[in-house]
Amino acid sequence: MRGLFWLLGLFALAVGASLAARFNDGYVLLVFPPYRAEVSLNLAIVLIIVGFAALYAALRAGALALSLPQRAREFRQRQRELRGVQSFQDAVRLLFEGRFGQALKNASAAHAAGESPQLAALVAARAAQRMRDPLRQQEWLARIDDGDKHLQAARLMLEAEMHLDQRRPAEAIAVLQRLQQIAGRHLAALRLELRAQQAMAQWDETLRLVRLLEKREALSATAAAEIRLHAHRENVRVYRKDLPQLFDYRRRLPREEMTPRLAQAFAEAFVDLGASDEAERLIAAQLDAAWPQPGSDAPDDRAGAALLQIYGEFAGGEATARIARAEGWLAARPDDAALLLVLGRLCLTQRLWGKAQSYLEAALARSAALSPGDHRRARLALARLFEDTGRTEEAMPHYRAAAQLVG
Repeated sequence: MRGLFWLLGLFALAVGASLAARFNDGYVLLVFPPYRAEVSLNLAIVLIIVGFAALYAALRAGALALSLPQRAREFRQRQRELRGVQSFQDAVRLLFEGRFGQALKNASAAHAAGESPQLAALVAARAAQRMRDPLRQQEWLARIDDGDKHLQAARLMLEAEMHLDQRRPAEAIAVLQRLQQIAGRHLAALRLELRAQQAMAQWDETLRLVRLLEKREALSATAAAEIRLHAHRENVRVYRKDLPQLFDYRRRLPREEMTPRLAQAFAEAFVDLGASDEAERLIAAQLDAAWPQPGSDAPDDRAGAALLQIYGEFAGGEATARIARAEGWLAARPDDAALLLVLGRLCLTQRLWGKAQSYLEAALARSAALSPGDHRRARLALARLFEDTGRTEEAMPHYRAAAQLVG
């Protein structure tokens, strides 16, 4: 619509100009001795307008011609910048796609074009790190300006990961300490430090970091439990030659971190150090807190079953109290075959022949619920009972059955 108005306006102006020129009788006299020229005023106006337009066009064309080299340089520069931007965007995209070789190539091109060179170097370093190329990663990290506060934390994170990949956890921890001074310990840095502390077998620090990460919901409960269990087991292994230290470590252990598998490690260590009474108390407390599910293959249930077996192997001490406690457990679980076996072995140790025989036979009556190892132990225990009480003929079938279970 605007174009139509302009067209109508131009037509109206042309009509007005032609009407004005029709009633204009003026003329222009040009004198250049000895020459004289007389032209109408209308023609003179037209010639002036045309001449001005021609002069403007000529000057404009000359200016454009003179500026062509500069304009060409600016065009090439813009093209380089556009290619650099495209290369940088492609590098980031390819990095997330997992095409690390092409990402490194495009990041190098972006860096050469001067497009966000610090960020391009960071992307290139990350791509090199994912390609397991530490030399190129170090080369690109060196191109990142240490004075750039916006990228310093990212650079240090990459450097720490590089040290971990190269199995140099001490250097990784040193880098993470520098990062802490700059940006504090954010969750990703804490996870990296956890890996480094595990690699250095610093189990107390590992436990501290696991608790912190779990509190901040940066680590799943399952993963935290497994890492914590491994750290505790390693500490128990370290302290199992020093009973006072092991006692102190057990005392300082948070109650919620005691699991059947950890209790098994502690109990075995206490038994090896001759502290059977402490092992007995620990096992009893753990079984009171969490009884193993019969027939379950879960790790904690297997550990609970192992604790129950250890409980039945104690010699000396308050054997009568152990039997009484086990019979209390049996009152709540009358069909637990493993518990019946433990009671039978405990009574056998105390030479309570009648009770031992009844418990062992009850366990064998539920042999489907026993593991092959427990089944064999029940057969051997009953055979030993018959042999100790002078009933050798009754013992032989149990010996043969135990031998078949070995095969």
